[in-house]
Amino acid sequence: MRSRVAVLASGRGSNLEAILTHCERLGELSACEVALVASNRKDAPALERARARGIPAEVIPDPTNGKALLEMLDTNSIDLVALAGYLKLLPAEVTRLYKDRIVNVHPAPLPRFGGAGMYGLRVHDAVIGAGLKETEVTVHFVDEEYDSGDVIARWPVPVYEGDTAELLAERVLKVEHVLFPRVLDMVACLAPSRLAAGRQ
Repeated sequence: MRSRVAVLASGRGSNLEAILTHCERLGELSACEVALVASNRKDAPALERARARGIPAEVIPDPTNGKALLEMLDTNSIDLVALAGYLKLLPAEVTRLYKDRIVNVHPAPLPRFGGAGMYGLRVHDAVIGAGLKETEVTVHFVDEEYDSGDVIARWPVPVYEGDTAELLAERVLKVEHVLFPRVLDMVACLAPSRLAAGRQ
């Protein structure tokens, strides 16, 4: 039985698209399926991407309401949660109940370039400003704080002389689209009994 994944996204949903494409390509070999897409923004393009594929798409009215979010996840029988550009801190009730079952992708080395407000071009500006020759895409478990959960996988990305935040962001995003779906599938594959137990 494949793990049911909820993807939370605040924006375009390009990582959601990468996850969906990966699952479709693997078909029955995939350990997970996207069963819900939710966003804190009612106009998020990620929701339209989900609806176009017939996937339930819901708006999170109050991202600080852990009980309501848990009810949404429970109603959709969710095993795993993937944060794909979701910019809100998950309530502690959610991270506790879904411990080691929430995965996030971050576009830079952690913990140095993580934390509140470190997203989008701000991250890449910080990496370039620090003079790094290499950044990385980091996939990690999610806990009660921004970007502080255990790292699952890293993928280095070169920083070239003359890079702007926009150029670096484009290069990093391509790696996110390769790494994140595969790590999500691996997490689903490695712990099916634990995930099933968490859903009961």
